[in-house]
Amino acid sequence: MTSIPGNLQAVRERIARAAVACGRHPDAIRLLAVSKTWPADRVAEAADAGQRAFGENYAQEGADKVDALAERALEWHFIGPLQSNKTRLVASRFAWVHSVDRLKIAQRLSEQRDPQLPALNLCLQVNVSGEHSKSGVAPDDVPALAEAVRALPGVRLRGLMCIPEPTGDEALLRERFATLRRLLDALNERGLALDTLSMGMSHDIEPAIAEGATIVRVGTAIFGDRTRSASPDA
Repeated sequence: MTSIPGNLQAVRERIARAAVACGRHPDAIRLLAVSKTWPADRVAEAADAGQRAFGENYAQEGADKVDALAERALEWHFIGPLQSNKTRLVASRFAWVHSVDRLKIAQRLSEQRDPQLPALNLCLQVNVSGEHSKSGVAPDDVPALAEAVRALPGVRLRGLMCIPEPTGDEALLRERFATLRRLLDALNERGLALDTLSMGMSHDIEPAIAEGATIVRVGTAIFGDRTRSASPDA
């Protein structure tokens, strides 16, 4: 059985080393434990080890865990592709959505968010690799979408997310992450005041942090190999 507390500590140490190596404070990077496909008792084990923020890819599976672990006051992030027929479920259960790539989804989340809940934090998913099979808005289309989303009630645009193509080329990975950082900088120059770069997973934490990641999404390095295939991997 994978030791979740030990794995969490190892990942936190990786984050700290990567931050120090590029002159950043480790506290500037949040660890999001990607718990997709894992049962609630494994999430609870991570929570017992001090982890508070968890990421889910599947709306119903994630909602079931939110409900099962409600007494723990965890912070839940939806990070997978989101279909229109699942927005109500996500809007009612999650604190963050990282995978907004079209205005229609943002509008539905806005309309379906309970006004008594805090604003739902949103990140726009950007296709920094140009892959036809990958979700995400094209970089050139980010400014218009960001301006539209930030005007919606009940949601708060926080930043950008990306999932680069798998590669062992660290220079290429850094360039993909740098593309996202430059987009965020350009949006902030327009007055959007965004603070979040959601990028970096189990295999590429270090280059993501070097390029400014504020949230890294880590699953396998914490929970172990998954029991079923899921995309995107973390």
